[in-house]
Parts: sequence; structure tokens; C-alpha cells
Amino acid sequence: MATSGGAWRTGRRSKVRRLPERGLYDRATIEAVLDEGLVCHVGFCGDEGPVVVPMAYARVGDAVYVHGSPANRTLRATGTGMPVCLVVTLVDGLVFARSGFHHSINYRSVVIYGTAEEVADPSEKRAALDAVVEQIAPGRAAEARGATGEELRATRVVRISIDEASAKIRTGGPKDDPEDIEAGGIWAGHLPLVVTPGVPVPDVDCDERLGVPDYVAHYRRPSGPSPATR
Repeated sequence: MATSGGAWRTGRRSKVRRLPERGLYDRATIEAVLDEGLVCHVGFCGDEGPVVVPMAYARVGDAVYVHGSPANRTLRATGTGMPVCLVVTLVDGLVFARSGFHHSINYRSVVIYGTAEEVADPSEKRAALDAVVEQIAPGRAAEARGATGEELRATRVVRISIDEASAKIRTGGPKDDPEDIEAGGIWAGHLPLVVTPGVPVPDVDCDERLGVPDYVAHYRRPSGPSPATR
């Protein structure tokens, strides 16, 4: 498995140009966004043009792992050493401005540029699949049955190296024009949004004597420190 090292490189592709004050490049911020997310979007240039696909994932050190069927077109195409772009976005709130022009969304996002390679080593594949389960619910991989040899052969795992990475974050209220603020008469502010778990629903075949695991009953997403207003 990949291991964590120093800061990731920031190059021409990953440099935040639009509103550069919202760009962050430190490893702690980037890792926190990746570790809190549940879905990434993987983009690459296919034979028929650009392709962007949503996928479950897991970050392990300096790499992100994705998986699927051996017939998965995205994994089959990118796993040959193809350069890819991977994006994770967390929506934190809605921003209501006094003008339609300044309405926005509070978010934390990470953009990664790297190289995708198929994982052939069975032990790395198994560890990667366990990591994807842990990304969904920390503690679950220790309880769930691991992949069998047949399941490993029926699963394609691709490792995406984190060659370049950057985060972009927006927080706080609207950025209204002074004349709109002075005019008054329109409510403005922001509405925080959070992931709120519902009540766990046992599978119909689940033994009624089994209690709900703590990591399900008290489910919450991992989160890093609150970012400063940007």
C-alpha cells in the first residue's frame, strides 16, 4: 500500500487561479477532505472524448483506490497507466445573497492529478477493498467478511497516485455589493447543511438478537478542523 510522505506537489494544473485566496495546499487540509468524502469523480480522456464517472473510493497514504467489475470501462481504460483527474466535493451550506448574481454554495473540494494503475498484488487488492469499506464506516472492515479469492478475481482495483493536489474552500456568508446591502429589504445569510444519519434499518434476514453496531448507531463522518472564513 502507498504510504504518506511530505507535502504533495502543486503544479500548473492544480494551482487555484479563480479566487486564489480560497486555495489551500497543505497535506492536512487535503487529507481531511478526502477522508470525509464518500464519492469521488474520476475524469479521463477516452477514445470517444472526455469521461467523468462517480465512484466510491478510499485514500491510503499518497494514493486513492477505486474498484469495480473487471468489465468496468473506466477502470479498464485508466488502469494502464493513464493520467487522470479525481475530484471530491463536500457541500457545507447554501449562501443566500441579496442579488441572484452573488448566491453561492459553501464547500470544501479537492482536485487531484495523478496516474492510474491496476493493482495486481492480491494482498494490496484485499487491503484496498477493506479500506473502501472503512471509508464508508470506520470499524466495519473488522466485522465484515473479507473478500474471498474468487471475489478478488472478480474485482478490478485501480490505484491513483496523488502527484498534484489542491483544496479549495468557501465558508461564511454572501459577498454582496455595497449598494445592495445599503438598499436593504432582502434577507441574506447562509444555511449550513450537514449529513444527518437516520434510524438504522436491519436487513430482513438479520438475526433479531443482533444489536446495531456502535459505528452504525452513532454514525458520523470524520472531519478535520473548521476552516477559516474564505
